[in-house]
Amino acid sequence: MKEKMSIMDRIAESNKSVTTGIDEKDIKYWVTIYIMGKAYKVPAGLTIMQSMEFAGYRFVRSAGCRAGFCGACATVYRKAGDYKLQTAMACQTRVEEGMYLVQIPFAPAEKATYDINKEKYNIGVLFKHYPELARCVACNTCTKSCPQELEVMDYIQDAIKGDFKAVAEESFDCIQCGLCAIRCPAELVQYHIAQLARRMYGHYECHEPEHLKIRLKEIEKGKYKEDWNKLIKATIKELEKFYADREREPD
Repeated sequence: MKEKMSIMDRIAESNKSVTTGIDEKDIKYWVTIYIMGKAYKVPAGLTIMQSMEFAGYRFVRSAGCRAGFCGACATVYRKAGDYKLQTAMACQTRVEEGMYLVQIPFAPAEKATYDINKEKYNIGVLFKHYPELARCVACNTCTKSCPQELEVMDYIQDAIKGDFKAVAEESFDCIQCGLCAIRCPAELVQYHIAQLARRMYGHYECHEPEHLKIRLKEIEKGKYKEDWNKLIKATIKELEKFYADREREPD
């Protein structure tokens, strides 16, 4: 049976044409894309990020994990014959024939500074630090922009109503890429608002679980010291085996 390839291995495999200097004659399918208005011929199947590197661009920032988890490579683009701006993560999205990649204008996303221990747990804290919340016109542009397919407008409406739990649950998978804020006509910074709501909910409503207290006591007594030292000294191969053989919690 064929061994399942990990996500990082799949990314490395698809990136070979960029990293190995593969000969152009060995590439069967090509597409033409436009980067900053200039046309480039790149191998079909590459991601936006890989295709830009193939074209000669070097990323010194906004590259991050390259696996769709860090939110660093938010991008906007247009397709040939379509006037709409599309949003995506450059490391996840495959290039298409005639794709136009455009620069994202700088969008200030100021994050409020606060001491969570001194804030009152009520709706006022969200409007205190993010008064622009009241400007939401429920246009749903933020939801349409989200590469995680989160219901961003819904959790913003929950924030307006002061439902911290709903905001925390609906925004849990946010990777803070900023695409919702870039597209928002009311200039909200949705992901910062959600982060404040999650922190307030976690601080004031979620109690420290008993199993965590037990585990912390075990750590203090040195129960895992030997295992920790074993991990520190392990080779890459040994670490891979430890991971594959790890104890899993039942579903």
